[in-house]
Amino acid sequence: MSVNTSTHDVANAALAAEGKKRIEWAERNMPVLAQIKERFEKEQPFAGVRIAACMHVTTETANLMRALKAGGAELALCASNPLSTQDDTAAALVHEFGINVFAHNSIDRDGYYRHINAALDIKPHLVFDDGCDLVNTLHTTRTELIDGIIGGCEETTTGVIRLSQMTKDGALKFPMIAVNDTDTKHMFDNRYGTGQSTMDAIFRSTNSLVAGKVVVVAGFGYCGKGVAERAKGMGADVIVTEIDPTKALDALMQGYRVMPMIDAAKLGDFFVTVTGNRDVLRDEHFAVMKDGAILSNAGHFDIEIDVAWLEQNAKQKNSKIRHQTDEYVMKDNRRILLLAEGRLVNLGAAEGHPASVMDMSFSDQALTAEWLLKAAKELSAGLHNVPSEIDKEVARLKLESMGATVDKLTAAQDLYLNSWEHGS
Repeated sequence: MSVNTSTHDVANAALAAEGKKRIEWAERNMPVLAQIKERFEKEQPFAGVRIAACMHVTTETANLMRALKAGGAELALCASNPLSTQDDTAAALVHEFGINVFAHNSIDRDGYYRHINAALDIKPHLVFDDGCDLVNTLHTTRTELIDGIIGGCEETTTGVIRLSQMTKDGALKFPMIAVNDTDTKHMFDNRYGTGQSTMDAIFRSTNSLVAGKVVVVAGFGYCGKGVAERAKGMGADVIVTEIDPTKALDALMQGYRVMPMIDAAKLGDFFVTVTGNRDVLRDEHFAVMKDGAILSNAGHFDIEIDVAWLEQNAKQKNSKIRHQTDEYVMKDNRRILLLAEGRLVNLGAAEGHPASVMDMSFSDQALTAEWLLKAAKELSAGLHNVPSEIDKEVARLKLESMGATVDKLTAAQDLYLNSWEHGS
């Protein structure tokens, strides 16, 4: 397929054939999205629509892009995290599937924002974001494009937090839909996807035994629950740290120890931050950690662990002593091991969520974008939820693809649930 080289920036075109194989492998495990793609191809709901997306450039995202393109969309994709970019996937999207991609693995900060701006140069009607950096750029340095935006979708918890604040401050200039908050996203992607892929990353990086070790999980939202469950299932003694008393109580009643991080820091062998906040692990915690403590972040941005402090205060840094593992030697000779530079570990040191989980999340994205084109005129600027009908439809299709079905209400049951006139 001939490609206009001015419309993309990928690391290595020679990787395209290998990337195509991996994209097609992921597609086999995304049957719901495949059904949606087939319908999109017939109905062309995105004909004439330009979409800019800032997302993890992985095989799963590639299949979402292919579904949107099949529906008639013109696309520009950039990376939401430099370490998660799969260079073979990026190359395949450009050279095998004709999609504009701007992404290199491990690109620096300037390059990261250059790619976001390149994606925005398409002058999009719809935007897809994963962390709110693209939307933030629109509202700060690319404001001339805002009038052309119909709306957009946000994929992750951190982005929803930022968009919620923008809405509260009256700063968000168009409707954004919190795809992250659908049940089929946060209950499955966040919990089962993050749980499995985070442990996978820790194993790939360290080849360490988890059984019998202390794993400290900072944050007990759906991502934290998933990490804690997987670690506990592998024989770890799990400690949870939280700022929310309800979530802390939930963790305690599920059998985990709960304590402040300053106390947990003395006990942990492994640390996983999943909070969406900054400086969750910082100097006071580093000071009391065991020799050989292993630190990782499964939140979105690389600010949950104060890496800058380690860089400035360690007497020695041994880079990449294993796959995506840096060793910081403290002044008292204790060693602290940091995975994936403190960035999103499950994508920086592994391959991210399994495709079968992302099948639901990206089906939510695709169907929400289709709905948004029709509904945007009725929506105010600000953050909105995905209609429950879309969420339920994705769940139904996923169940069907897994060979399961649900009961249906009888007429009498439906009447009972929808009437106040029938007593006990």
